[in-house]
Amino acid sequence: MRHTLRRSCSACAKSKHSCDLGTPRCSRCVKRKVQCLYANEPLTAPQKKTIILPLGTRFSSVDPFESYPQTRLPRGHVQRLIHSFLHKIAFQYYPLDLSPTSNPFLVSWWPQALGDPALFHVSLQTACLDEELLAQRGFQASTVLMADSVALLRRKVEDSALAVQDGTMNSVITLAAIEFGKGNTRVSEMHVAGVKRLVDLRGGISSVRRTSPLTARMVSWVSLLVMGHPQFDTQDDAGIGDGIPPIPEWRLDLPILEDRLGNLNIDYPVKNVLTRLRCVFERAQSAPFPNTRLHDLTCFAVHRLLLTAAGAHVSSPTTECIRYGIVLYMFIIQGPTYFSHAALMNKLVTNLRQHLEQQQFEFAAHQDVNVWLAAVGLVASANNTAHYEWFAERARAASASLQLRSWTDTLSCIKRVLWLERVHSEGIFRPHWDMFFISSHNDVTTTDISQPTTPRSLVAIRSLPRGSPPGKKQSGVVTSSMDVIGFG
Repeated sequence: MRHTLRRSCSACAKSKHSCDLGTPRCSRCVKRKVQCLYANEPLTAPQKKTIILPLGTRFSSVDPFESYPQTRLPRGHVQRLIHSFLHKIAFQYYPLDLSPTSNPFLVSWWPQALGDPALFHVSLQTACLDEELLAQRGFQASTVLMADSVALLRRKVEDSALAVQDGTMNSVITLAAIEFGKGNTRVSEMHVAGVKRLVDLRGGISSVRRTSPLTARMVSWVSLLVMGHPQFDTQDDAGIGDGIPPIPEWRLDLPILEDRLGNLNIDYPVKNVLTRLRCVFERAQSAPFPNTRLHDLTCFAVHRLLLTAAGAHVSSPTTECIRYGIVLYMFIIQGPTYFSHAALMNKLVTNLRQHLEQQQFEFAAHQDVNVWLAAVGLVASANNTAHYEWFAERARAASASLQLRSWTDTLSCIKRVLWLERVHSEGIFRPHWDMFFISSHNDVTTTDISQPTTPRSLVAIRSLPRGSPPGKKQSGVVTSSMDVIGFG
């Protein structure tokens, strides 16, 4: 078969219907019991596997566009949203796994949603908001889905058995993300408080993790992004406790590594995280771990560092610089997951800058640290002009002090502090420094240097304009999930 623009089967193309590109036969042809022929090879044809089936569904009802809970939206609109969720939103939610045969939102979340009306409505909302944001014609359909999601969830949380189901927690934490994106911060925080109570009823986040890894990951991470600080404790370095667990590599004995930062005044909790991360990253050079493992490592390390930052002990500016530098670095190498982490990143960048401004002398003897912190700050502040210019000036000063002449020189300094070698790593950091070296070579002034564009990962829920859709109720239609679920 040759590849051309037309991918639908002949029957669907002739009748001008949407084709789900199923092989060997699409769902529409299966239902109509007609021959299904593709003139051209479907480039991303999904296979008919259990990823589209709710638990207990027989293969005779394999069509994902027929076996779904009832909604108030027109059938064609629902089918379009289902297609969007399966082919777009699932991968925006979880860009760490772009395989349709293993992405957890396809193999775990979606089958569950087909058997859970509340989760199904919430899932459609994510696709509907994406569609409405692109169309810029209002949020009528998502408002209907929100009202029905709230009604269905309210019934579930009133039943003690249904309240602690994975589908209930997945629904509530997704609503928290949606409300946060709309700017309804109080409502979003209310949902986080509610899902925390459900987690407690299940025996803690580690207990949820043992039976439902996706739910535990999403609840802990989205709660952090929404609230701006950790909502769950971590286990200790040996993996003991009820909190978020470390990855297996974290628990291994620490090898003896050359410690170029030994005489830096860093408090033990932060230095322990830095040392263990360097060891984990060192091992990853010979045995790379998958993206999901990186997400687990990021979640654990970020929670551990931010939890100790909230303690009563007053740390030195040096400790805080390293703390926020590590947190930002972990955010950067992981990329956005579930939905944008831009709001928290901006807060963390502000904290890093404030502590760097207090720290004046200690890094003079550790210029590698200066370069590393400048590199992290540049990438993390790419969307904040004021912070970016400040970190750019710091980067130029560090480059001049060490007489760096190229990205290769810069990377050598960065690697001596903390660096995980991945396919995209250099592509994230290098453009910022190349601009400096080019400008230096051409004797261009600071004001002539344009801010470079950095690669961005897809995100699950786009940040909605503040106040959109409107939060007021119209003729009894619920436009916000506040209070009515039962967590208010």
